[in-house]
Amino acid sequence: MKIRDLFNEKEFVYSFEIFPPRHDYPIETVYSTIEELSKLKPDYISVTYGAAGSIANNRTAEIANLIKDKYGIESLAHLTCIGSDKQKIDNVLADLKEKKIDNILALRGDRPEDGSNIDRFEFINSQDIIRYIKENSDFGIAAACYPEGHIESRDKNVDIEVLKRKEEFGTDYFISQLFLDNNYFYDFLDKAEQKGIKAPIQAGIMPVINKRQIEKITSLCGATLPKKFIKIIDKYEHDKDALRDAGIAYALEQIVDLISSGVRGVHLYTMNNPYIAKRINENMDCILSSVRKESKVASLG
Repeated sequence: MKIRDLFNEKEFVYSFEIFPPRHDYPIETVYSTIEELSKLKPDYISVTYGAAGSIANNRTAEIANLIKDKYGIESLAHLTCIGSDKQKIDNVLADLKEKKIDNILALRGDRPEDGSNIDRFEFINSQDIIRYIKENSDFGIAAACYPEGHIESRDKNVDIEVLKRKEEFGTDYFISQLFLDNNYFYDFLDKAEQKGIKAPIQAGIMPVINKRQIEKITSLCGATLPKKFIKIIDKYEHDKDALRDAGIAYALEQIVDLISSGVRGVHLYTMNNPYIAKRINENMDCILSSVRKESKVASLG
C-alpha cells in the first residue's frame, strides 16, 4: 500500500520512526521495540539507516519488511543517495521491491566527513534521487522538509522553492524535521500553501528526555530551543525521571495543538523508546479516537 493512500483516506495520519541497531549489534535487539510499538496501532512506521548505517551496510529493508509482513503495519524505508551511483541505488530498490516495501523516504544524506566536494557524485541532493526513483520505479515517495529552514541554507524562501521541486519530481508527502515551537511549523505551512504545494506535510515531533541528546541534535539540524523549553531542561536536567515526564508533557502539548489546528499528521521520533510512545498514546487516546472517527466519516461521505 502506498502511504499517499492513507492521506487520501484519512484526515490525520499518525506514525512512528525507529532506527536499526548498529551493524555490530544483533538485529534482534530492535524486535521488542517493534513489538511494543505495533500495539499502539500507528498508520505506518519509518525505518532509518541508524547509527553508522550506509547504503552498503544497513538493515533498513529487513526491518521494514518485518514491520509489514509480521505486524501488518505499512512501513517506510529511508534511502540516502549521497556517494552512491545508479547501480547502488538500483540494487537497493531491487532489494526493497523483493522485500515487498512500497514506500521510500528519499534523502540526500550527510555530506562526507572530510568536507570534500559532493559535485562529483551522481546524486548530489534529494531532488536527484526523488526524480530517479520516480522515473525508474513505482515506489511511493516521501521527502523531508525543514520548518525553520535547512541548516545549510537558512533561507526559507529557497527551502520552499526546493520543496516545490521535490513535489514536482514525484514526492507524495513530506515529513518535517523536528521543531519545538509550533509557530515555525504553521508559518512554514502558510508559505508552502502560498507556493501552491499540495502534498500533505506531516509534523515531526521528538519528545525530549535527555539534555545532551537534544543539544546535539539541534546543533546538527538547527532547530530553535524556545525559552519555555530551555527552562524545563535547566530545571530538570539532574532528575532523569522528572525530565522524561516534562519532555513527554511538552511534546503532548505540541501534538494536541497541532491536531486542533488541523495538521494532516504527526510523525513521532521515538528514538526506539516504546515507553515514550506509550505515554503519548495513553494521554491522547480519546483525541486520536476522535480524529480517526472524523477520518472514517469523511471517507464515507
